[in-house]
Amino acid sequence: MATRVSDMTGQSTGTPGRTSRGHIPGEEGIWVFIGGDLLAFAVFFITYAVARRQELPVFETSQRLLDRDLGLLNTLILLTSSLCVAQAVAAVRRSDPRARFFLFGGIALGASFVVVKAFEYSAKIAHGFTLNTNSFSIYYYMFTGIHLVHVLIGLGVLCFTASRFDRAGRMPGGVALIEGSGAFWHLIDLLWIVLFALLYLL
Repeated sequence: MATRVSDMTGQSTGTPGRTSRGHIPGEEGIWVFIGGDLLAFAVFFITYAVARRQELPVFETSQRLLDRDLGLLNTLILLTSSLCVAQAVAAVRRSDPRARFFLFGGIALGASFVVVKAFEYSAKIAHGFTLNTNSFSIYYYMFTGIHLVHVLIGLGVLCFTASRFDRAGRMPGGVALIEGSGAFWHLIDLLWIVLFALLYLL
């Protein structure tokens, strides 16, 4: 009868693909990066809140120029993309060959976010709403631009992760890689939700 071997920390070497109690997804380094990124954005958000309070009429007037429908569309796109990536992570853990299809779906949706944002930028610029229009426009383009860079980096990471699948659609030894990639992609989703609320709704 197969026995289950445990070390002194209580971690198990049981069924491959299953995570042990206390398991931290991905590598520890990615969580240090995510923590630093969250701290930086927290400073950005506080700075924005202070500026908005000081120039409330300007910010409220400028917010009405934004396209909430496109903002909501991009929110739904990223939420669905994160769901696909989460499904891909779960599939890799159980060696399910459908993992790559979930990941490709997440990548395609992430690319769609970029397309929608580029369309939104071009429409706003065409109507004279540029980086130098007022204080709100500076924050809008700066924050959404930094977030867009995160999306592009995240897509690069996901594409690299997708390249690690074998011909059978499995990723031997790649659980930590896809977990870390997924964690970063979920961070991008979380940041956009906050940005959407601050810039489009409040």
